[in-house]
Amino acid sequence: MQAKTYFGGGTWYTLEIDYDEVAQILQAANYGGYVSLEFEGKEDFQTAVPKSLQLLRDTFGKRQS
Repeated sequence: MQAKTYFGGGTWYTLEIDYDEVAQILQAANYGGYVSLEFEGKEDFQTAVPKSLQLLRDTFGKRQS
C-alpha cells in the first residue's frame, strides 16, 4: 500500500487523509503487506520525510499484532 503525505501543502493536491481509519480498514481486511511512503508536500524533504515516516509508524505500527 502506498501512503501519501503533504507536509507544507501539496503542489497538485492537499488532502487530509485519516490514516487511523485507513489502518482500521487494512486490519479488518487482514492486510499484512508493506506501507510505502510517497511524499508530495512543499516542505523540505529533509524535515518532511522523517515526519511522514513517524506519522506512518505511529499509525500503522500500533495496529500490528
